[in-house]
Amino acid sequence: MFSFFNKNPIKKLTKQYEAKLEQAMHAQRKGDIRSYSMLTAEAEKINDEIIAIEQRQQAN
Repeated sequence: MFSFFNKNPIKKLTKQYEAKLEQAMHAQRKGDIRSYSMLTAEAEKINDEIIAIEQRQQAN
């Protein structure tokens, strides 16, 4: 009935994913390759979570 009050976890995770990629881009531009790789790995984990949630929603 009040499903519009439920927050969309995919939307939140997508914002986090995009923020991590942007941070990684800035680290790469500064020449900090170690931070770039760490931030990219974190972004990939967030993307994996997004994919898992989408698959669960499609299964239902």
